[in-house]
Amino acid sequence: MPGRPAAVVVFQLFLLTSPLAIVVVLSLVVGLVMVVLFGYTSDQKAIGIAKDQLKAHLLAVRLYRDQIPVVMGSYGKILRGTGRYLKLAFKPLLYVIVPITLLVVQVDRYLGQTPIPTNAPFLLTAHFTSSDPLNDVTLYLPPEITTTAPPVHVPASNEIVWRLAGSKEGQYEVKIAAGESAAKAVCVGSGLPRISTVRLRGQFWRRIFTSAEPALPENSPIESIAINYPDRNIDVAGYGINWIWLFFILSMAAGFVFKELLGIKI
Repeated sequence: MPGRPAAVVVFQLFLLTSPLAIVVVLSLVVGLVMVVLFGYTSDQKAIGIAKDQLKAHLLAVRLYRDQIPVVMGSYGKILRGTGRYLKLAFKPLLYVIVPITLLVVQVDRYLGQTPIPTNAPFLLTAHFTSSDPLNDVTLYLPPEITTTAPPVHVPASNEIVWRLAGSKEGQYEVKIAAGESAAKAVCVGSGLPRISTVRLRGQFWRRIFTSAEPALPENSPIESIAINYPDRNIDVAGYGINWIWLFFILSMAAGFVFKELLGIKI
C-alpha cells in the first residue's frame, strides 16, 4: 500500500518533534527500566516480608483500636517496620534515582526552554567579577542578531544587560570582549534544539545541572553569560505543564502498571 510508508514516516516525525510524544514515550521506557532495575537490585523476598508485616500491624490498629496498649504497640512496630522497609529500598532507589536525574538534566536541555522566536527581543546578561571592566566591554554580534536598545550597566551587581533580537532562524554565537573574549551560543527559531541558558566560569556542579556549554576561561573577568530563553510548557487537556512534572507523573504511573505486570515488589 503506497500510503503506508508515508504514514509511518509522519508518525516517526511526530515522535521526534512533538514534546508531548517524546515525554510519553520516555516516561513509558523509564517506568519499565525503573521497575526492572529495582527488581534486580533489591531483596524482593525481604521487601515482601516487610510489607506484609506492615499490613499486619496496620490491620491490628484497626481491629484493636479500643485497646490502647495494643494500638500503641502496633504503632511502634509500624515505625520499626517502616525503617526496615526504607533500609531495604534505599540502595535500589539509588541505582534508579542517579541515572534518572542525569537523564532529566540532559533532556531538559531540549524540552526545558524554547528557542528565541525570530524578531522577538531577548536579554543577554553578562556578570563580571567586579565593576572595573564594565566601561570597557565590547559586544560582537553576527549579522542576523542586532541590538534593539542601548546596553544597561548595573554596577551594583557587576552586570551589563543587552536587549537583542534575531532576524533569522539558526544557531549563532555572540562574543563579549573585556580583555579576554568569551562566547555564548544563541538559538533563534523553533523546534527542539539543545539549549544552554547560561555559560559559567568554574562552578562545576552548577554547570552540570544548568549549563550545556564549556566553562568560561578561568582568567576571564566574566563569571557568567545568560540568556532569558522562554520556558516551554506542554499542552495537556488545555493546560500548560512543565515537561518534568508530566514526566514524573507518567513514569510513576507506568512504573506501577509494570510493577503489577511483572510481579515486582516495591
